[in-house]
Amino acid sequence: MKYLALLAVLLTATGAVAQQKVQSGPGAMLRGLDKVSGQAVDVELQNGQTTAIFGLDVALGDCRYPADNPTGDAFAYLTIWEKGKQDQLFDGWMIATSPALNALDHARYDVWVIRCITPSGD
Repeated sequence: MKYLALLAVLLTATGAVAQQKVQSGPGAMLRGLDKVSGQAVDVELQNGQTTAIFGLDVALGDCRYPADNPTGDAFAYLTIWEKGKQDQLFDGWMIATSPALNALDHARYDVWVIRCITPSGD
């Protein structure tokens, strides 16, 4: 049942995004949280780049934002897996203003999108 509700929300969000023009930024600003130590870190990642955030490897496929509002709702395609393991923990689009909508499910770590990096360097 939860999956049907999530699918409906994602389809609605996708329809809204499809109606507005979006641009791809060259990268994204992500935030990682170690829920055990309480330590948070911000990481700037370029499209196509993979980096370590605590005990996770995070790859950024693309970061998109509304063309008429560069500081608006960013969404990024992320692939996340634990260091040294093959199985993906997360593979999909994450929305900056609604990270819980399609979130990483990990007992110790959280990763979410803060914003896209825009060509003007915002």
